Amino acid sequence: MNIALLIILVFGFFILLSSFFTVKQQSSVIIERFGKFHSVRQSGLHLKIPLIDRVAGRVNLKIQQLDVIIETKTKDNVFVKLKVSVQFMVVKDTVYDAFYKLEYAHDQITSYVFDVVRAEVPKLKLDDVFERKDDIAIAVKRELNEAMTTYGYTIINTLVTDIDPDIQVKNAMNRINAADREKTVAEFEAEASRIRIVAKAKAEAESKRLQGQGIADQRREIARGLVESVDVLNRVGINSQEASALIVVTQHYDTLQAIGADSNSNLILLPNSPQAGSEMLNNMVASFSASNQVGEMMKKTNRKQAKKEVKEIEPSREEDEAEEDEAEEEI
Repeated sequence: MNIALLIILVFGFFILLSSFFTVKQQSSVIIERFGKFHSVRQSGLHLKIPLIDRVAGRVNLKIQQLDVIIETKTKDNVFVKLKVSVQFMVVKDTVYDAFYKLEYAHDQITSYVFDVVRAEVPKLKLDDVFERKDDIAIAVKRELNEAMTTYGYTIINTLVTDIDPDIQVKNAMNRINAADREKTVAEFEAEASRIRIVAKAKAEAESKRLQGQGIADQRREIARGLVESVDVLNRVGINSQEASALIVVTQHYDTLQAIGADSNSNLILLPNSPQAGSEMLNNMVASFSASNQVGEMMKKTNRKQAKKEVKEIEPSREEDEAEEDEAEEEI
């Protein structure tokens, strides 16, 4: 008898314990009575009728995230994989709908995401998919909210977190980007080369201008010197034609001397015709003759001037001697 009572007490104790249950924070518990929905219990310690009420299920009220990977085609026939992250939660007031109306929420959300993405992405080119990924995310969120609100879910946010085209397409895009950057580099290098060429051309033009000015000044001085040389030669009785020939021959020999003074020179001067040798010889003889005439005339002129100076000195000496004789006579 005592054993039966003990069994009954133990059994009653366990039944009493099963009457109490706890609900964690950010979760709800569905209580059913004889298989029918009875109530929704929130976080805390609760009591149910043993053998009559039972915990049918627990609903998570936290924000959850579901990552959905979709492969679709763009408008320019490029296959691309998109990763869409959906953040959702069960509203506390609609726990009944979330528990009884929808059994597999993740599968339902995945289906809607596939449907929206495969309807939006084929309208865009690949470049537009990267640029307008936020528009795709907004479209997904709008469609999910309309569909999931009926089942007690609310969509917090949707994000297109990854866009992954085919590897060959990515390589082609990288080549296009590299080619575009190389084109920019080539344009800058060409502009730099143009600037260098223009600067060099300006420097050469300035150098030529200054060189031409120097040559002009040089020729002007040479011409002035030639005029003075012709005047000097004219004074000693050499006409302009002979003076010009003499100056040309002199410049010719000055040029030969300048060429011969350079030890590294490999220049050879040769007559350009068979008659050039005889003409050069005749010119040399004429130049020598003219130079001899100039020398003789200069010597004669010097002698005449010396005699004139002597004549001017002798009368002065005779006058001095006469004055000395007169002085001696007076003494």
